[in-house]
Amino acid sequence: MNEAPAPQGRHTRGRVRLVAGGAITVVTAVASVVVATLAHADLSGPPGTTLKAAAERSGRYFGAAMGGDRLGDSGFLTIANREFDMMTAVNEMKPDATEPNRGQFTFGAGDAIYNWAVQHGMRVRGHTLAWHAQQPRFWGSLSGSALRQAMIDHINGVMAHYKGKLAYWDVVNEAFAENGSRRSSNLQSTGNDWIEVAFRAARAADPSVKLCYNDYNIENWSYAKTQGVYNMIRDFKSRGVPIDCVGLQTHFTGGSSLPSNFQTTLSSFAALDVDVALTEADVTNASPAQYQGLTQACTSVPRCVGITTWGIRDSDSWRGSENPLLFDRNSNAKPAYSAVVNALNAATTTVPGSSTPPSSPSTPSTPPSTPPSTPPVTGQPGACTATYRTTGSWGGGFQGEVTVTNNGSATLTGWTVNLTLASGQSLVNLWNGINSGGSGAISVRNAAYNGSLGAGASTTFGFVANGSSSTAPGDISCTSP
Repeated sequence: MNEAPAPQGRHTRGRVRLVAGGAITVVTAVASVVVATLAHADLSGPPGTTLKAAAERSGRYFGAAMGGDRLGDSGFLTIANREFDMMTAVNEMKPDATEPNRGQFTFGAGDAIYNWAVQHGMRVRGHTLAWHAQQPRFWGSLSGSALRQAMIDHINGVMAHYKGKLAYWDVVNEAFAENGSRRSSNLQSTGNDWIEVAFRAARAADPSVKLCYNDYNIENWSYAKTQGVYNMIRDFKSRGVPIDCVGLQTHFTGGSSLPSNFQTTLSSFAALDVDVALTEADVTNASPAQYQGLTQACTSVPRCVGITTWGIRDSDSWRGSENPLLFDRNSNAKPAYSAVVNALNAATTTVPGSSTPPSSPSTPSTPPSTPPSTPPVTGQPGACTATYRTTGSWGGGFQGEVTVTNNGSATLTGWTVNLTLASGQSLVNLWNGINSGGSGAISVRNAAYNGSLGAGASTTFGFVANGSSSTAPGDISCTSP
């Protein structure tokens, strides 16, 4: 949750925070898990009966935000597990929570949410690295180059811990004023290039995660703040500054309701070659028409990759008195829920494979040991071959990668790899492919974006498995249509 959006053209600083009610123990092991895969678009399939199933038909996700205090809330967790496939921590990954003292990083609260989400087949969005609010206390005594270096050090420290594990990072949050200029802040005072520096540091720290700029009141295309952010993104893309996505918070109130040009805003940002996402959606009184409209706007833009609501039930919301979410305080779905599911099922566009498809494994937040020298295992020769290698291992699990190569002279239009996990091993997560089965004999087919392979070309998919050993899979073979 971020600053409360004012009616467009006015800004207020009122804000309510959801804060964990007590200390949270770091979770370092994953027990019973559900296999999570990237959404595979299939508009010809049956309609989805949950938010995530309906979103996944078009290759999108449907996410929620949770605070650490909800880890003990069975009502919240039941809905989260059933309905959502992306999770964002409310406060637990913000700068003040992750670096309370200079160079002292604490990840227990963030890891607890991360690991619960991974256990239940979800991906995770990191929120946030650089913001004018909720900063480490020691930043308040710094300025100029000292503050700039502290920001870079913070980005490096946090991203090193979560490297390769998250789908997205909100690198910079809420850096613009309502008139389209930069917000006045201590970070802005270090120089107008501070946002660019943050994104370049983030890309160096983790080349695989998608890097996002996130803000509120940027939904109306004609609004000055929207244009200010758009111009920054356009400038960044023209100069090669690494930015992959724009998050539109989508806090709709009586004074900043769903604009008629919202789809224009999404498509205009997407035309700059970035993904767009609705990152913190909530709507006063959960208006079914407005929820339907924001969902339709997203599903009409191929690069709109997903929607996240800021909480699940009205009792979870920072705007609880406005009853803005899809479930009421008794965990019952509201009419807006059906409006969203129906709009998701009616999607006519699918999310394309980006030039850098997500390849971030979701693993328990415990650093892997040095990869063992496992010799590659190659499947049977033919039109395609599959070669396996172990890329990391730790107590109770390992990470593997399979390279699929086209050995023929004609382009492949799809591929399927079959392999067998050793006894006692089971899949935790798989990326860049669609799996059938979670233990024993498993088949993995191409994702929507990596099925076409020219002669001699190759692609990879990866996975994380639990088990008492890191024995390489056997019986590896590759077939193509």
